[in-house]
Amino acid sequence: MNPRRPRPQNRPHPPPGGHLPVLLDAVLAALAPRDEAVYVDGTFGAGGYSEGLLEAARCRVFGIDRDPDALSRGRQLAACRDDRLMLVEGRFGDMVRLLAPFSAAPVAGIALDLGVSSPQLDEAERGFSFRLDGPLDMRMSREGQSAADLVANLSEAQLAELIRTFGEERFARRIARAIVTARTRTPITRTLGLAETVRAAVPKAEPGLDPATRTFQALRIAVNDELGELDRGLAAAEQLLMPGGRLAVVSFHSLEDRRVKAFLGRRSEQAPRGSRHRPIPADRPAPSFRLLWRRAVKAGAEEIAANPRARSARLRAAERTAAPAWRGDAA
Repeated sequence: MNPRRPRPQNRPHPPPGGHLPVLLDAVLAALAPRDEAVYVDGTFGAGGYSEGLLEAARCRVFGIDRDPDALSRGRQLAACRDDRLMLVEGRFGDMVRLLAPFSAAPVAGIALDLGVSSPQLDEAERGFSFRLDGPLDMRMSREGQSAADLVANLSEAQLAELIRTFGEERFARRIARAIVTARTRTPITRTLGLAETVRAAVPKAEPGLDPATRTFQALRIAVNDELGELDRGLAAAEQLLMPGGRLAVVSFHSLEDRRVKAFLGRRSEQAPRGSRHRPIPADRPAPSFRLLWRRAVKAGAEEIAANPRARSARLRAAERTAAPAWRGDAA
């Protein structure tokens, strides 16, 4: 029997200690934390979900993050939790390998909060925000190509394709042309420089949305391979979760949400039944997940007013069945 679908979340104020992630109550309702169980916060960030889990039950939590700054901030929280919080540096898509040396215990729940974290947005030197002046970086792990590298080296056609695909930006060609023209005059190495170039190239978007939003999103996704990471993370969660274990995923734009919805739908009993013209293959694996709710859970008005980032948040959750994880072509 499915748990009752949470009502829109209206918890607007952070707890005394700090950060309140979006949809915290709904995520905890989905994961149903219990004593002595093991949970994974695959995107530790500011530690909000980890802290919520540790407060809700006498459980153990593994907090994974590729950002060394996030782990550095989290050490104080870990020190106060009687060894119940273990911080692990790495990508959540690699969580099977990352957790292997630390615990053989079955995992009862996994939380994923996709995209950029609030601390990353608030630190100008990280280069994620188009509202703050900083180096055009956007690397979560501080390794590899930066956004400035992509802006400097991609051709106009490549930039347009990137912005269209990862930003779902209808003015992608116009923006790419403006970037290439601007960089011939002076290198684009600062966030505000790129934001001003984009704003000058396109008409103002819908109310409340800065014209630079989708371009910054596209570059960030490309720099950090966020969609590939999501695909790997969902498959890793399928492998790690015990029967009855829960997966809760919070996404912030349609590219993420569609991937999560498709993954869980395909692997759940809600998957298409087939038809006379397109029958389900006889060797199709048994469902590995059961959806907790058919529709995504969204934030309520009070939470959105206190934290505008919650406006676009969508939570999808599912429970692991006893069936094996899907393999090969079926996966």
